[in-house]
Amino acid sequence: MAARRLSSLLSLSSPSAIALASSGRFSRWGRRVSSFSTSAAIDEPINPSIQIDHTQLLINGQFIDAASGYNSVLPCMIIFVTIELIHDDFLALGKTFPTLDPRTGDVIARVAEGDAEDINRAVAAARKAFDEGPWPKMTAYERSRIMFRFADLLEKHTEEVATLETWDNGKPFEQAAKIEIPMVVRMFRYYAGWADKIHGLTVPADGQHHVQTLHEPYGVAGLIIPWNFPLLLYSWKVGPALACGNTVVLKTAEQTPLSALYVSKLFHESGLPPGVLNVVSGFGPTAGASLSSHMDVNKLSFTGSTATGKVVLGLAANSNLKPVTLELGGKSPFIVCEDGDIDKAVELAHSALFFNQGQCCCAGSRTLVHESVYDEFVEKAKARALKRVVGDPFKTGIEQGPQIDNEQFQKILKYIRSGIESGATLETGGEQLGSKGYYIQPTVFSNVQDDMLIAREEIFGPVQSISKFKDLNEAVQKANASSYGLAAGVFTQNLETANTLTRALRVGTVWINCYDIFDAAVPFGGFKMSGQGREKGIYGLSSYLQIKAVVTPLKNSAWL
Repeated sequence: MAARRLSSLLSLSSPSAIALASSGRFSRWGRRVSSFSTSAAIDEPINPSIQIDHTQLLINGQFIDAASGYNSVLPCMIIFVTIELIHDDFLALGKTFPTLDPRTGDVIARVAEGDAEDINRAVAAARKAFDEGPWPKMTAYERSRIMFRFADLLEKHTEEVATLETWDNGKPFEQAAKIEIPMVVRMFRYYAGWADKIHGLTVPADGQHHVQTLHEPYGVAGLIIPWNFPLLLYSWKVGPALACGNTVVLKTAEQTPLSALYVSKLFHESGLPPGVLNVVSGFGPTAGASLSSHMDVNKLSFTGSTATGKVVLGLAANSNLKPVTLELGGKSPFIVCEDGDIDKAVELAHSALFFNQGQCCCAGSRTLVHESVYDEFVEKAKARALKRVVGDPFKTGIEQGPQIDNEQFQKILKYIRSGIESGATLETGGEQLGSKGYYIQPTVFSNVQDDMLIAREEIFGPVQSISKFKDLNEAVQKANASSYGLAAGVFTQNLETANTLTRALRVGTVWINCYDIFDAAVPFGGFKMSGQGREKGIYGLSSYLQIKAVVTPLKNSAWL
């Protein structure tokens, strides 16, 4: 519907201040920063030149309005149209909510707000597509071809998709366009390649029986993705779910619904049958809870906070005991040993924490440094934070954009105040940057003690907490003294030290002299309260497959 479309082919807001980059595929956001400093001006934001067409729910291959409510802004149209037309539009339009620009807090678009009734409609469409549609009945090779076509089409639309991701989320455009979208494309190609290689086994039995196992799709998979990496997590869940032959109901984060709706339209243009992939935008307590507790959803996968993960798991258990994959919070240690190059260690630890504005579940948010190099490390970590370039994420050279929304912004500032009040040393940062939007100065604390909130709880922001250890035993004790166990980083040149820490750390991923390496084939998931199950790689397929044993009697078999 034209009335629902945000048709805003917007120009840059301050032409006199803009110098477009002269080369490069992603040079359209070419206003460059002249100095690397957190004092970089947060001036008038660049307005993206993109038309937002898809703000409705995607159910059974069609974009439709939410089943409940109406768009409260429509009464203003009365000055343009007749009362009869107003009445018709009131009946046609469902409930919506605003999705906001983190750079300003302004509304980007109003998006359909799915509720329990919409989840019911989406699940019904997915169920029909699984029970009666062509998707689970077509050959695995045919499914893989559709997924490959989608990956190719997505790659062609990299700039548009990255623009939506940056506008809705606040992450640097260069990060979205040059790192994340290519990773999404790679993930779908990876699982497209797996689609026709999923098979069971022939099992020898003690007696006259032929035994085989079948690996079968669950049916309808409910997928709930977070706001920090909307499309990356979309690929981690949708890719293996579809490769295994399931149908999907995807619930987007309310903060970042736009990119998933856009790329799901591309998926259908690639030949995906109606009902196989349904997308519902909405809120956790309504749409998310309805999906988690739905009796006709056979499998659930959730990425988000540990607190919400507990709720999701409870709803799944109390409904139909559907299996649940959970990728939850973290408080990951980054261990710097005394034998490494300190400059390299500082840079790697900086990236491990500040990447994506610190809004990363596996962020290296506890920097543990050997006491012999601690003072040098702190000074250099402070200097690196002061050089971090913060500003409009559409500018070239920006390392850090705004936090996702005001709630997260205020939460981070609260943790910073807690760090100061508990006696940690604030080396740099700690305040809002600029007066508009949700920008926070890169913040570094030293002399952080294990009992401080900033050392124990997930901040999910650009706050580096640095503490010291005297030997490997203490490093292991500190690193494992957490209810989380998602990831860890180790910086050392000693192979024995690396091996010792790798086996001692109670986490799902250990990065040695690197961090945030997310190859499509590498499994990801946590220990303890960081979740259950694994995503990505061959291990990610098992989350969307059931094992069936088939036993047949043999008579006069030539061999057993």
